[in-house]
Amino acid sequence: MAVRSGDTSHDRRVRVQGVPVDSFPRLAPEVERGAVRRITVVGEGILRRRCQEVARFGTPELSRLIDDMFATNQVAEGAGLAANQVDVDLRLFVWDITDEWGVRHVGHIANPVLDEVPAEHRRLVEESEGCLSVPGPYRVVPRLDRAVVRGRDKEGEPLVIEGRGYFARCLQHETDHLDGHLYLDRLPQRERKAALREMAGSKDEMFARRAAMATKLGKH
Repeated sequence: MAVRSGDTSHDRRVRVQGVPVDSFPRLAPEVERGAVRRITVVGEGILRRRCQEVARFGTPELSRLIDDMFATNQVAEGAGLAANQVDVDLRLFVWDITDEWGVRHVGHIANPVLDEVPAEHRRLVEESEGCLSVPGPYRVVPRLDRAVVRGRDKEGEPLVIEGRGYFARCLQHETDHLDGHLYLDRLPQRERKAALREMAGSKDEMFARRAAMATKLGKH
């Protein structure tokens, strides 16, 4: 997911894997360790398939993938990134975003499943949304204002993450990716075509910006 720039809590601490921490660096440790991978673009088949479940936890390979996804998300100035966006067929995504209330959320989740929300509790919010695999355009997309996603961390431990507002939007957006869906699918056909035309005109500039950010961070 791309970044687009009445609180019930006064706790502004960073949430790492959903847990408040007293201090956290500007760049997540995973970014420092990770390498940048190529981001897949709309039209590539892997973005249109339901991803496979993560079956092996606690492996160096899984940890390395998560580190690389954080580094790639940082270079692309994203809010979240799914594994199929770096051409890996696994149900896994990462996030590093700050919500409307100034709270930063950082983490990863494997095999995520969104809780069903009863119709009487559904509240849709229409806000602008972008995607790193659709470089450039933003469009207004309706999403639930709250989301709960359940899955596992990289060690295989159960994990429940709750988000509201922009963070809830991110959780829904990234889970969509793992089911083979893009935010474009939620648009009327005319808007979808307009967004793709806009992408065609802006993607080279976006790729250049990512390359410049990679150089700035020492990620080549």
